[in-house]
Amino acid sequence: MDGADAREQALDAAERLFYARGIQTVGMDEIRGASGLSLKRLYQLFPAKDLLVEAYLERRDVAWRRRLADRVDRHTEADERILAVFDHLYAWFGEPGFRGCAWINSYGELGATSPGIAAQARAHKKAFMAYLDTLVAAAGLPAGTAGQLQLLAEGAMVMAGIFETPEPALQAREAASVLLKAARR
Repeated sequence: MDGADAREQALDAAERLFYARGIQTVGMDEIRGASGLSLKRLYQLFPAKDLLVEAYLERRDVAWRRRLADRVDRHTEADERILAVFDHLYAWFGEPGFRGCAWINSYGELGATSPGIAAQARAHKKAFMAYLDTLVAAAGLPAGTAGQLQLLAEGAMVMAGIFETPEPALQAREAASVLLKAARR
């Protein structure tokens, strides 16, 4: 097996385990078992657990943002594109095994002690904000609207993770709709 395949196997196992159970409860030996790689090979790929966590978050970020853009790109009208962000959240929150936002969870577990993990969480949230900025600008809305939309989305992520329901996305979508109307006045 080449390095790229082994890396993907390790990341697949890490993502399943870290997202389902949390980072601190999952050891490298468990990832070894779930990935089918030897412990030596796993440590060749990721010399430290934090590096594996950072790679997991980075890969998940790319996939998450692609799925969000795919949902938003189904719409042409500017306000509907913004509201589609919350439709994406609703679909995501309703997926089997949804456990909240991986970056919020990771930051909560290790952000205070791992600068790399904190940086991954910040980078993800900054990228999400930048995406909202582009949607808001295309809609001709005041720039501060993007930050307000992000607060709605992030709050929905936390509430959906805690209460294990997709309903916060619908509530946030409704609040976003009100916000868009107010911003147009």
